[in-house]
Amino acid sequence: MKIGLFSLSSELHNKEYLDQTLKNFIPSIEAKLYRRMESAGIEVFNSKEYLPIIFIRTGGVEEKFKTLFPKMKGPFLLLSSPKHNSLAASLEIATFLRQKGEKVEIIQGDGDYIASKIEEIDKIFEVKNKLASTRLGVIGRPSDWLISSAVDYKKTKESLGISLIDIEMEELFKEMERDHNFINSKVKLIKDKSSNYESIQGAGKIYNGLKSLVNKFGLSGLTIRCFELLKIYKNTACLGLAWLNEEGIIAGCEGDVPALLSMVILNYLTGEPVFMANPSYLDIQKNTITLAHCTLPLNMADQFFLTTHFESALGVGVKGIIGEGKGTLFKLSSDGERYFLSSGEIVENLNLPDLCRTQIKFRLKEGVEYFLKNSLGNHHLLCKGDYSKLVIDFFTWSGLNTQRI
Repeated sequence: MKIGLFSLSSELHNKEYLDQTLKNFIPSIEAKLYRRMESAGIEVFNSKEYLPIIFIRTGGVEEKFKTLFPKMKGPFLLLSSPKHNSLAASLEIATFLRQKGEKVEIIQGDGDYIASKIEEIDKIFEVKNKLASTRLGVIGRPSDWLISSAVDYKKTKESLGISLIDIEMEELFKEMERDHNFINSKVKLIKDKSSNYESIQGAGKIYNGLKSLVNKFGLSGLTIRCFELLKIYKNTACLGLAWLNEEGIIAGCEGDVPALLSMVILNYLTGEPVFMANPSYLDIQKNTITLAHCTLPLNMADQFFLTTHFESALGVGVKGIIGEGKGTLFKLSSDGERYFLSSGEIVENLNLPDLCRTQIKFRLKEGVEYFLKNSLGNHHLLCKGDYSKLVIDFFTWSGLNTQRI
C-alpha cells in the first residue's frame, strides 16, 4: 500500500523554523522504509490504496483534530516527533479517540523502530484488503464428525470479507475424469519416491481435479470432504492438498471451514506454509502437544516420504519432517469471535505407528490446558516462526471484534 502522510501543525509555530528543525525526521524514516511517505489530504482516510498516518508536527493541534475527526475513518496511527510538544498533543488526541471507541496507537522512536512499526501495520492493512478479494471453495459438506464447526457464510463475508463457495463433490468427480494434466515441479520426485504407481496416478487425478476447480471458480483456497474419496477411489486428497499448498493455494481437509479460514489468515500474515493438524497427545508437565496429520505443504517439510493414509491404509499419505525451531499455533473459532494463539517450539519429529503420518511435538508458550478446558474444536494450525505479535496486531487493527482466549 501507499503511505499517506496527513500532517497537523499549529499556526502559532514559525513555519520556517518548524520545517528546518524537522527536515530530517521524515527522510530518516523513509530511508528505512525504502519508499516515500506521500503528503496527503484528508481523503486518504477513505482510500483503500493508502495507509493513512497522522503526523502531529506540533502541540496545539488538538482542537483542529477534533474538528476534522468526523471526516476521518479509523483506526488511527499518530506519528510523533521528539520536538515541538508533538508527543503531548498526540497523547491528548489518542485519549480523545479511545473515548470515542476508536483504535489508536502513537508511533515514536528512532527511524528503525518507526519504519518497522509502519511496515508491520501496513502488512495488516494489506492482508485485510487481500481477504476481501479471497474466494474459498467448500467441496462437499464438512465431515460428519465436525459437529462444532459450522460457519455462517454471510457473517464471514461481512467480517473478514472472504467469500465461501459451496461446490458439490460431483463437480470434483467430473473434473477428475477429464484429461487435465497440470504441471507440478515435484511430479518426477513424487513418482521416484513411490513404487505404488497406481496410487500415485490416482492421487494425481485428485490433484488435477482440485486444480481444475481452483481455476474454474477462481479460488484462493479450498477444503474438501476428503473421506468421500476413499469410498469411491480408494485414495485420498492428502498428496493433492500437499501439492496445492506448496503452490500457494491454501488447501485443507475434512471440509473444516474454520480451519481453512485460520489457515488463510495465518498464511496471508506470515507468508509461511501452514500445517493443519490433529492435536493428539498432551504432556501437561512438559507443556507439549503432539500434532499429527496425513498431509502438509510439501515446501514446509525438510524432507518427506510417501506412505498410505493412516485410518484406511489406502492411497497416498504424506509423512513430512518439519525442522525444529520456533513456531506459531493458531485457531479462529467457528463464529469468528474468538481465537487461540501461542508461540512455541517444534522440539521433535515422531514416528508413532498409531497416529497420522506427519507427527511433531510442539512446546507451547501458553498453557496446554487450553485444549482440555477451552479448545476451539479439533484442528489447529501451525506455521514455522514466531509470528504471535503480528497475529495479535492483526486482530487489534483489522476492526474485527475478535477476542483472544
